[in-house]
Amino acid sequence: MTAQVRTDERSTTHEDHRLVYDLSEGTAAMRPLLGGKGAGVAEMIRIGVPVPDGFTVTTEACVVTMEAGGTWPEQLWDEILAHLDALEQRTGRRLGAAERPLLVSVRSGAVMSMPGMMDTILNLGISDESVVGLAEESGNPRFAWDCYRRFLQMYGEVVEGVPGHAFEDEISALKSRRGIELDTDLTVSDLQELVETFRTVALRHTGQGLPTDPREQLRRSVQAVFSSWDTPRARVYRRAHDISDDLGTAVNVMQMVFGNRGDGSATGVCFTRNPSTGAKELYGEFLVNAQGEDVVAGIRTPLPLAEMEHVLPDAYRELLDTMHRLEQHYGDMQDIEFTVDDGTLYLLQTRTGKRTAAAALKVARDLVAEDVIDTATALRRIEPAQLDQLLHPGLDPEHGQEPLTRGLNASPGAGVGAVVFDADTAAERGEAGESVVLVRWETTPDDIHGVIAAQGVLTAHGGMTSHAAVVARGMGKPCVAGAGDLQIDVEARTLTVGDTVLAEGDTVTIDGTTGEVYAGALTLVPPQITDDFSAVLAWADDARRLGVRANADTGPDAAKARELGAEGIGLCRTEHMFMAAERLPVVQSMILAETPEDRGHALERLLPMQQADFEEIFTAMSGLPVTIRLIDPPLHEFLPDLVEQSVHVQRLEDAGTTGPELDDARELLAHVKRLSEMNPMLGTRGVRLALLYPEIARMQVRAVARAALAVRERGLDPHVEIMVPLVGFDEELRRMREVVETTWAEEVPDGGVPHTVGTMIELPRAALVADAIAEHADFFSFGTNDLTQTTVGISRDDAEGSFLGAYVDAGILAANPFASIDADGVGELVRIGVRKGRSTEPGLKTGVCGEHGGDPASIALFDEIGLDYVSCSPYRVPIARLAAAQVALDHPAR
Repeated sequence: MTAQVRTDERSTTHEDHRLVYDLSEGTAAMRPLLGGKGAGVAEMIRIGVPVPDGFTVTTEACVVTMEAGGTWPEQLWDEILAHLDALEQRTGRRLGAAERPLLVSVRSGAVMSMPGMMDTILNLGISDESVVGLAEESGNPRFAWDCYRRFLQMYGEVVEGVPGHAFEDEISALKSRRGIELDTDLTVSDLQELVETFRTVALRHTGQGLPTDPREQLRRSVQAVFSSWDTPRARVYRRAHDISDDLGTAVNVMQMVFGNRGDGSATGVCFTRNPSTGAKELYGEFLVNAQGEDVVAGIRTPLPLAEMEHVLPDAYRELLDTMHRLEQHYGDMQDIEFTVDDGTLYLLQTRTGKRTAAAALKVARDLVAEDVIDTATALRRIEPAQLDQLLHPGLDPEHGQEPLTRGLNASPGAGVGAVVFDADTAAERGEAGESVVLVRWETTPDDIHGVIAAQGVLTAHGGMTSHAAVVARGMGKPCVAGAGDLQIDVEARTLTVGDTVLAEGDTVTIDGTTGEVYAGALTLVPPQITDDFSAVLAWADDARRLGVRANADTGPDAAKARELGAEGIGLCRTEHMFMAAERLPVVQSMILAETPEDRGHALERLLPMQQADFEEIFTAMSGLPVTIRLIDPPLHEFLPDLVEQSVHVQRLEDAGTTGPELDDARELLAHVKRLSEMNPMLGTRGVRLALLYPEIARMQVRAVARAALAVRERGLDPHVEIMVPLVGFDEELRRMREVVETTWAEEVPDGGVPHTVGTMIELPRAALVADAIAEHADFFSFGTNDLTQTTVGISRDDAEGSFLGAYVDAGILAANPFASIDADGVGELVRIGVRKGRSTEPGLKTGVCGEHGGDPASIALFDEIGLDYVSCSPYRVPIARLAAAQVALDHPAR
């Protein structure tokens, strides 16, 4: 585990800049170099907030070390020792000394907040010699020996890789022998016994025991923090939150202050506003006679912050004043860690507090109302993807069920799923499409993959600022924490509350808004759009350039899209209307028709069905444009699967079946074989299908025209756009437009309902010859889903279940190209298509109707290219509205 010094010829000496800074030398602006924690502490020192002394090893040192396979920059250790010497001089203490010993903490601090993802070591510098000096100086031997056993436990687990349970098992066994429940009930002799036991545990697991030189411990601890940047849990968290792997983490070495010195000491976490609701109210927790890890790890259930007024009144008043100063200084809600050491308040960290989407909107709106920030700043601070949280269902308030138990309402929302007791099972079953609720004594950072896959989290221990609460809140998942009535038997895979026993796989419902837990599945109800949501999105609408439409195929979907702010329908997939059970037989009869006459009869039956669908959509979108795509997929998709139909015929034959049943089955099989293609996504579909069977397109155009006339007669205002899919040659669109215009003129002879005709650009050739295609188009809509498949040569359905995830994990691809657009490839084709199309038709309207239209990173590219609108699923419309506003604010000159 010892880090090496680089000696090869590629060694970088960094003579022109430093890799270590005293905390007093930093500012908030140095966040990329000092990490969030280091920059935050430095800024607190700058504005006069009480902070322990120390220094920061930069993120650059971490990055260079990772690039060198764990080998440190040549001068790094010398710089660390120089800053340690300076710290010892300033404090009048020496690391590991028998008299006036200096103890330090070693904490990571990534540029982007990653709660619970990085490892911490406290009390480094404690030893057989210094523990005696600390006991004499403090007059509290129990405190000194408690520090010692904590250090051995943290250092052994974090740095030397000793399993954490190996230490916890020994603590539990000792408490059981003594007949006590809490760690704080352990005596001095108990703690001394644990110190020796922990050394034995470490020796058993490492084969060589723990180093005793504090400077060597410091060196290894710094390396452990560097290494923690690349642990599986950290990688999972970064992927989930789109944080770059290249940022690295800083290392913060700070003089220890002790919340476990006695009843006049405490440790806690607080927020300047409620991170669940955004309300401007006191929010936080603390523990008397504890160290910081006790709060976030959920080992003891903390007390509400308000009770600190009675326990430590002077420190409480100073804390409230400091909370207000920090929020005003940063202009945002702060998440603060503090320690009270024998009555003296110290702040260990401040950072922008993670919050739910509802809280983010309320905090933004309130800070604007309080004249702390302007609307542009408020909009920039809200993560667009967070808005998805507000569109998830909650519990029906009239459900009338009695809760099984109650805990703390740590993260709002409701979740229903099968009980699972470990993160691996949660990830496995969740990724398989099953809804699960992760039930734990308390989550740890290693559970991150299970939290991501679960519908929600339920813990028996921990509080509002525990690991489970903070991580779930950041992900928008419901969490009920500290449900103390839960008895969890991990071996038996059961949880028990009173007389109720639930086994793994049984269903529970958790309500993170109220903290209630129910056995079984309760009914969920749609979310409600709040005033904060509407107000902030109205600011976004004022700021953005891009229009935002929705992809919707039914009247209810169109109505929901309009409710969520869509400015029209960018994609109505008409083939989805054929899939309903009562319509599929009619579609199949149309496909199987032997003559044009028979096909025409089937189409006549489908026409009123399609017309009714379009009337619903035009009604919901009156006054707004509706882009209707003519039928796209190959006809065989409306017929039985080839293999299934072959097996069906074989079974009939094996059973000796004769007569019409077997004849019909064979005839259907013959049709399926005739229409089956080796690569149907590149076969007879889209415009090709319409040109082979123009009667299908004519029926659809008639249905659109008649629906538009019908809703206009009701006083509504339909705006019709007809889109031809899969065009690759300008002649295809010219001929297809002729079919559309001729049919439209037959239905609307007076031109009373205006319409436009355009195409979906989803083939590379179409983008490259867009100037020729534009001669016959009123608009382009880029179908980036298929454009990605045809450009990159990847089948989405096949790749996402096989190699694509591995490509992203290995860094071959930065992101799934079907989730966030391939800017250099597919994005460049969109750019070419827009440029060439507008070279022929300067006023050509252009948009995107692939699901990339709801991805913030893709939206930034589309705004740069100069598209008129993006279109996405209804529930991603708010995300697109906010993302488009942020792009416009960041690039106002476009």
